[in-house]
Formats: sequence, C-alpha cells, structure tokens
Amino acid sequence: MAPQPDSLSVLSFEEARRVVEDQARGITAHGTEAVDLLSAAGRVLAEPVVADRDIPPFPRSTRDGYAVRSGDMSRLPATMELIGEIRAGESPDLLPASVGPSTAVSIMTGAPVPAGADAVVMVEYTTRRGQRVEFTRGVVSGENIVPRGAEARQGGLLADRGVRLNDAAIALAASVGKSRLDVYKRPRIAVLTTGDEIVNVEATPGPTQIRNSNSYSLATQILAAGGEPVLLPIAPDETKKLRQLIELGLQSDLLLLTGGVSMGRYDLVEPVLAELGGEFFFTGAKIQPGRPVVFGRVPCGTASASRGHKYFFGLPGNPVSTMVTFELFVRPLIEALAGMSPRKLVFSHTRLASEIRVKTGLTRFLPAILSGEFENSQVQPVAWQGSGDIAATARANCYVVVPPDRELIAAGEWIAVMMR
Repeated sequence: MAPQPDSLSVLSFEEARRVVEDQARGITAHGTEAVDLLSAAGRVLAEPVVADRDIPPFPRSTRDGYAVRSGDMSRLPATMELIGEIRAGESPDLLPASVGPSTAVSIMTGAPVPAGADAVVMVEYTTRRGQRVEFTRGVVSGENIVPRGAEARQGGLLADRGVRLNDAAIALAASVGKSRLDVYKRPRIAVLTTGDEIVNVEATPGPTQIRNSNSYSLATQILAAGGEPVLLPIAPDETKKLRQLIELGLQSDLLLLTGGVSMGRYDLVEPVLAELGGEFFFTGAKIQPGRPVVFGRVPCGTASASRGHKYFFGLPGNPVSTMVTFELFVRPLIEALAGMSPRKLVFSHTRLASEIRVKTGLTRFLPAILSGEFENSQVQPVAWQGSGDIAATARANCYVVVPPDRELIAAGEWIAVMMR
C-alpha cells in the first residue's frame, strides 16, 4: 500500500534533491524523431555523432607564416629560399614540392602543411626579401601545427546520445555532414494550477482573487528544460473536479500542480493523489521558499506508460516558491524524460556585497543581482516581500544560496549562487 502523505517527514534540501536524481536515473525517454540541423538546436541527441573522416583531415597550420624544417632554425637569424605558397582550401594537386633543407613555404591559417615541414614560424618573426625569407625566431617540431586526426579519428565518437545540442554540438554535427539528426521527442508536461482565488489571465480579479501567473512561469521553465507544456484549466477547491483534472493531467508524461499542498483545510491535492494510489517520496523540503513541495508517482496501467507509473510534483502556490522548486527539483526529471543524461546541480560562487542575516534550519534561495565586470563580480540580495513577490524576483538574475547552519554571512564572504 502506498504511504500516505502525513506518514512522511520533510527532507533536507540535499536529501530531496538526491531522491529526485535517483528517480531521474531510472527514466528512459520514449520516442525519437528526425529533424533538420537547425531545428535540433536545444533538443536531446538520440543517436551518436561520429567523425566521417580524420579531423583535421591533414596536418593544419594554426598561424599565418612559413612552413619549415625545425632543424634549420638552430642558428639565428636563418635565411631560407621561398619555394611556394599554400592557401586554406588549396587543392592537393597544387601543393608545392616537399620542403627540403634551407627552404620554406608561405602558408595561411587553416592550410595543409606540406611534406617535409614539421613546424610553422609566425609571419611576425620573419622578413621577406624577394624569394628569400629571414627568420629571427626558432621553432620546435610540431609548433603551430595540428596533426592529422588530433581532434578526432575517423569513426570516433564526437557527441553521444543524451547530449543537449548546444552551439558546439550543432557545429560538430555540421562538420561531419549531418544535415538531419535523430532527437528524442519532447515530453508533455501538464500544468494544473489550483485554488478558488485564482482566475484566468484575461479575467478581472475580484477583491480577494489573483490572476494565474504560475501556469505561465512554469510553461516558460518547461520549454527551457526541453519539455512541451500542456496548460490545464484552473482547478477549484472541490475534490471531484480536482480529481478529474488530475486524472487528465496524468495522461501527460509528468504532472505539475501548484497550490493546495500546504496544511490548510482546503489544501486537497495530497489527499486526492493518495486516493489515486499515489506514492509520496517526500512531502516537504527544508528550504525557503518552497518548503511544502511534494514529489511522488501514481500507478498507471495505460499502454503509453511503459514505466507503469506517472510522476507528479505538488509545488507551492506562491509564485517565487513555484519558480524555485521547479529549478531545484522538477528540471532534472523533465531533462530525463527529454532524454538527457543525468547531471548534478552545480552552484557558482562569488563575493557577497552586503551581509545576510537569517534564521537557521532552512536552505534559503534568495533573489539577488549578480553584477560586476570580468573577474570582478559580486552579488546583492534584492529587497523582497517573501515568496509572493514576483516583481522583486523579476528584477533578480540569480538566487543566493544560504546554508541551513548559517545565521550571518558577512559582506565580502564567498557565497553560492544559482543563476536564473
């Protein structure tokens, strides 16, 4: 029998994150499709990309200069006879004869190094007089040359399945002639916002109502994580309708609910999920904002649910809590559903501009502004009114991460930062 929500304790941030990562490692993405190269950007690779030839396919010069035999540079200045020129893209049939003793070939960046030469002298250290070149600086064998196959051998793996296709990965695919790529299909992520106080964006709110912002912030985060958002109607604080909408949401690959996961009389999400056979991995995390976050799964007997269950997250209703808990817990699961290989959460570090005082016991993620230039950066927490303050969070570009055992972090100390 699945554990009931009230039978579980609240986990520390690290414990809750590890629970999600453990579940994510067991997920197998389902379904692939072939797309053109540009459409593959940001998607997750479902096939290995291998080199169709040695890269580079010839010894390549990395500088404009002269291809020489390094042994001829033992005594300086040295003067060589110029016997030819090689441009990038030069046909092999047009390459000059082998470089011999006391001879040199003018060469451009990216051009193939001619036979006999084992180094390239940069043009800055030479003086040309007609068909003769004087060198004022020596070289060692291999200097300013990338050997054939140094970057990859024919058939060698360039990018593996599970890689998110960024600019470098797209460039690699293009370099080996892949005009189309097999990628994993985007998982469908259902978003269900709950609460009688929530109205649609286009509605005029009553005195005690608010517009539905959570569905739209979550949809934006889902797209960035590689998923396809499915926005459901707002669920009222009424068990029958809420259950119908939860069952509809469970037809997607993952269900995200916002609101209704605290301890109030009308917080109905957890009881309804328990009625559906929900297994709860945790019902809270010791963080601020976002303490009431819920993570679990329900059994699913449909043919499309090859794993036999569907995961769900119950996120707090306060907008900033929703955004933070998504990044901390939801993103790794969506990335796994999208086919990405698991990765750890890594924080950056910088110096704190002004002191932070908080109560101990919770790991805190406070909106902040990272500023500065080049290596001179610092982070300043923004003034905010708690986890409902969307305006303050919109001004921020990161969160500072305050450990649960720190009551005071002084200005000038190093502090962890999670970028937004």
